[in-house]
Amino acid sequence: MVVISPTNKSVEAFEGLHLYHGAISNCSMRVRMTLIEKGLDWTSHHIDLKKKENITDEYFGINPKGLVPTLVDNGVVHVESNDIIDYLDETYPGPSLRAENNAEMMEWLHLAAAIHVPACKPYVYATKIAKKIQKTAQEQEKYDALQKNDELKSFHSKHAGSARFSTSDLEKAKAILGACFTKLEVTLEGRDWIMGDRFTLADISWIPLFFVIDGCGYSFEAFPNIKRWAAAFKNKESYRTGVLKWCPDFSKV
Repeated sequence: MVVISPTNKSVEAFEGLHLYHGAISNCSMRVRMTLIEKGLDWTSHHIDLKKKENITDEYFGINPKGLVPTLVDNGVVHVESNDIIDYLDETYPGPSLRAENNAEMMEWLHLAAAIHVPACKPYVYATKIAKKIQKTAQEQEKYDALQKNDELKSFHSKHAGSARFSTSDLEKAKAILGACFTKLEVTLEGRDWIMGDRFTLADISWIPLFFVIDGCGYSFEAFPNIKRWAAAFKNKESYRTGVLKWCPDFSKV
């Protein structure tokens, strides 16, 4: 669980569950799905990433990395999407989203988090959205002043101004994604869901990742079990409402 003390103290007065989230953010998608699966009421604070609505003093005062999602639960600020969904399932009643083998389930959440900056973000930015969310010189200056995380500053410098992601960056991302999807393909053999017969946080963590990578044109023809799994989750209300309602088609982002 990642809890922070915000410098923007206004959120500490919030009552109930409040979610700062982006429509096209796969990390936001998994939190929306969890809230829906748990049947929880929440207040939406949508941040339009294409309009750079996260690059403000106000939002960096809530999330010091300027990232979405951020969950505020009765004034307590939680960040990092996989920690948030684990927190929600542990804290609130309703359908449990845990597996009998909780350690293995948590490994899937940790893996999804671990590949986000090295693989998912470079692949999505290089193939789809870097040009569409390109910062003006003023926006870049503002971001650089607000952002204190070196890993994120390094990542965003690779598409600042006229810069583009290198072939080696994209190939590295593809290699990591290929290894992870191969692991997922093997795991899904003979299983309906990642952890077996039960839909869990492991699925919620990986469904949005699949959604955005697939929307960027990644081929899953070599992964029949993943395609079968994807066909199954498309029937879930949490997917329709937590993902498609906000981002009907990532390929058109």
